Amino acid sequence: MLPDATEELDEPEQLSYEETEDGESLSPTDLSELLKEGTKESHDRAENTQFVKDFLRGRIKRELFKLGTAALYFTYSALEEEMERNKDEPGFAPLYFPLELHRTEALAKDLEFFYGAGWREKIQCSEATRRYMERIRHVGQLEPELLAAHAYTRYMGDLSGGQVLKKVAQRTLKLPSTGQGVQFYTFENIAHPQQFKQFYRARLNALELDEGTKRKVVEEANKAFEFNMQVFEELDKIGARLTEEVQDGGPPVHGGTGDPHKCPYYAAKLASTEGAGCPCHLAVALLKQPSAQLALAACVALVAGIAAWYVM
Repeated sequence: MLPDATEELDEPEQLSYEETEDGESLSPTDLSELLKEGTKESHDRAENTQFVKDFLRGRIKRELFKLGTAALYFTYSALEEEMERNKDEPGFAPLYFPLELHRTEALAKDLEFFYGAGWREKIQCSEATRRYMERIRHVGQLEPELLAAHAYTRYMGDLSGGQVLKKVAQRTLKLPSTGQGVQFYTFENIAHPQQFKQFYRARLNALELDEGTKRKVVEEANKAFEFNMQVFEELDKIGARLTEEVQDGGPPVHGGTGDPHKCPYYAAKLASTEGAGCPCHLAVALLKQPSAQLALAACVALVAGIAAWYVM
């Protein structure tokens, strides 16, 4: 979960939630209150990771945002598959809102926007994300009452701080105002996020869980925060290696170092050429020069003329 949004987004009214709960009716033993108090420290740590702080300041590279979107896709695919499996479980059923909350389809649209039609073959699950998924699978199959912890951590954050991140991403990455690339943050079937969050907390409090199970849910929510922080830290390390914005339609820029999987020059182990520039990078930089473009055009014209003469 990330910082609460500073302003509500104006969205057309689509749903009405009659089971909302106001602050006066809350009890310290309610699950929503236990989660709020019991995860405060984890929440603060998560929002103060370097990745999140940089993101909020608008210091997010397009390539890193794409990798983060892929990590979310794998995470939500696992979470929502387990939620679907356990939608009739008494300890989770009241929190099952696929139409309003599920994010997998929206993330698929974002990935297609960034990577194109063949996006499934272009993304990979990172190590930190894989561990997160494994924990979600374990919970879904063996302790489904703990799914509430993962759902609470993710969806409540998406409806709060996620709305801030959406605006930052659109502004920083110059994404279309139509919402392409940030469909993940767009909840089309939730007219009023704040009201829905109150409704969701009321549903949490209505779960028939004993005190011991409630404590386990809080512990699991802290684990969920920890898994998210591990993903943030992983992305932060990758971001440190991205010395320049990777533009769509062009080869990645490495500045002499980089991920071997992103540039043919680094695919080979070129220990003997330390300090040399990347040929892909140098070639692109050269071709950006007007004089080089004119020379290339002249060469192409000359070759075409010779070819035509030869054919005649």
